[in-house]
Amino acid sequence: MADEHANLIGKLRELAVQFDELSEQLNDPAVVSDHKKVMQISVKRKALEDVVVKFREWENAMKQIAENEEIVEEGEDAELVELAEMELEELREQVDGMLEGVANELVTADDKAVGSVIMEIRPGAGGDEAAIWAGDLWEMYQKWATKKRWKIELMDFSGGDMGGLKGLTANVTGDGVWQGLGYEGGVHCVKRVPATETQGRVHTSTATVAVLPEPEELEIEIPDSDVDIHVTTATGPGGQNVNKVATAVHMIHKPTGIEVRMQESKSQAQNKQKAWQLLRARVHDLYQREKDKERAEERASMIGTGGRSERVRTYRYKDNMVVDHRLSKSYNLQSILAGELEDMIDSLIAEDRAKRLAAL
Repeated sequence: MADEHANLIGKLRELAVQFDELSEQLNDPAVVSDHKKVMQISVKRKALEDVVVKFREWENAMKQIAENEEIVEEGEDAELVELAEMELEELREQVDGMLEGVANELVTADDKAVGSVIMEIRPGAGGDEAAIWAGDLWEMYQKWATKKRWKIELMDFSGGDMGGLKGLTANVTGDGVWQGLGYEGGVHCVKRVPATETQGRVHTSTATVAVLPEPEELEIEIPDSDVDIHVTTATGPGGQNVNKVATAVHMIHKPTGIEVRMQESKSQAQNKQKAWQLLRARVHDLYQREKDKERAEERASMIGTGGRSERVRTYRYKDNMVVDHRLSKSYNLQSILAGELEDMIDSLIAEDRAKRLAAL
């Protein structure tokens, strides 16, 4: 078995070393005094914990098998040999699926290690109703974040004329946040009778959700020379200037054409810092998707890094039902809108994990 899975075992040993190093860092007084560093290390360590614990259980079982095989081979004590043979039978049954279980955890360990994401929500087709629907989705995600004890920092918000929102950007941080929100990227479709509809007709509206992982260390550098920065006065819904001081920041990443605008804060420095944060995440997301596509198109099909134009979910008010188009089951609408996404997200993780295991 060990020879058959040599590459997997080598990778798992590397992760076990990383886990021990992270555990040591959490005992370092210099680290303990830095709350942000403690949180980053804790998220990384927890992401590896299940993998390493299961791997060490497998290692211990394999060690016991080797010891018992040696006793049987020597054959010096008949009673001891009989006990060893009985244990060997149990141990071999035990380890049969253990390594597969470790691989199961391994394929999602990287996702667990990302403790910060940037979420963007925009109304799609449907006019004012689409803006209201985008606002409803944001309420749903806030409830989900509260259940998971994630921290939300609003980076940019633009309200709709009849409620809801025209656009929103938020930074969400916490344990398991990328796994919990990464599958939300794409088009969310709602079928319902809008409050403004006088004849009771069902309308179809959409909102687009993008979720960008924000790794602690980006694999790319963005030189200042690659970015055009414009500072202007903030504008209101109708385009009018809402203050006389130039605080709004508009950034353009010249190599990719990616643009970022930030005006939520009254401080130019804060808007610039948030704009850089969002720009780095978007550029990293673009490069990462290109890399994923080169490696394996199937690998990125579930996580919401590539399917923003794909319809991922439909919310049917008449049937009180939510259908996720990547799964073969439906969910209760009221429960989902109340932020009870656990069952659906777990199913998406399981589906994704199976595909990744097949690609190992």
